[in-house]
Amino acid sequence: MSFARRFIAAIALVGVCLLTLPVSASSASSAWASGNEEEGTIDAGIIWKFNPETGKSEPKAGTTPTVEDPNQYMADTHCRADGPDTKDPGCDALDCPPKTSGADEGTPVIWKEAPKAITNPGWTDWLPVSGPTCLYDTKPENVLANIAARILNDFRQLPINPGTLQAQPFPNTLKGGPTNFYTTPQQQTFDLTILGQNIHLTATPTNYTYNYGDGTTLGPTPQAGYPIPQTQWLTTNTRSSHTYTQTGNYPTTLTTTYTGTYSVNNGPPLPINGTLTLTTPPTTIHVWKTEIALVADTCDQNPKSWGCPQAKIG
Repeated sequence: MSFARRFIAAIALVGVCLLTLPVSASSASSAWASGNEEEGTIDAGIIWKFNPETGKSEPKAGTTPTVEDPNQYMADTHCRADGPDTKDPGCDALDCPPKTSGADEGTPVIWKEAPKAITNPGWTDWLPVSGPTCLYDTKPENVLANIAARILNDFRQLPINPGTLQAQPFPNTLKGGPTNFYTTPQQQTFDLTILGQNIHLTATPTNYTYNYGDGTTLGPTPQAGYPIPQTQWLTTNTRSSHTYTQTGNYPTTLTTTYTGTYSVNNGPPLPINGTLTLTTPPTTIHVWKTEIALVADTCDQNPKSWGCPQAKIG
């Protein structure tokens, strides 16, 4: 046989061999599952395996990784006896005895995963493993402690209403007379998801600081004040009232301090170690002066008489 014919035959033979290399998807899946079951690990990318018993990513045999596993993993503490919840019935049924004599028992956990590049990610169930598994050698991440470490920052990022500052009379009041200031406090609640857990947060107003705009303030004080009847506006001093000594226009504000509590997965309310302080936008109050004079006519008799609405000023 000539060289050219032998070369063509060799190419044909290679082509036949190439056609016989692929295997069915089901065979590949079975081989993959069998290999991982034997090793007790799960593939996590091309060159990484994640071991649920140790909570660590490990290079596959025969590989030399040049980059880290792109995923991060969290051992969800739902399965812990002192954890926030035990919704998965497998948590109670799963037994994690020591692997060797004298060793510690394993901890039932539910593994979550997320891309490592994301900070504070939304965790998803780690597949193909579903349900609780036993974690050995390392302790599961304490989700409750991690939530407690960040809850104050989350609290301060919430769109909490700073409240409103009310005045009587308003917008015009009188120099030398009491002006009643007050607010109507409201407790506010929010439902959040933090580290994969359901958080119910309550913000409660506890202290107030009144800034009357003329350089004087009241507070911090627990006094929210209260409205009074119009007949008492010029005669009654409340604990949050203020008397202006000069006429003018004054920007008034109210600063409210909020404390917070939060519960994890419908658990008991826990205090937030810190407060949130919010100030209302300025509200201008106009302070007028009063003058007294003797007049002979009423405004009905003489609408242009001194002090009547139709009288000329100046």
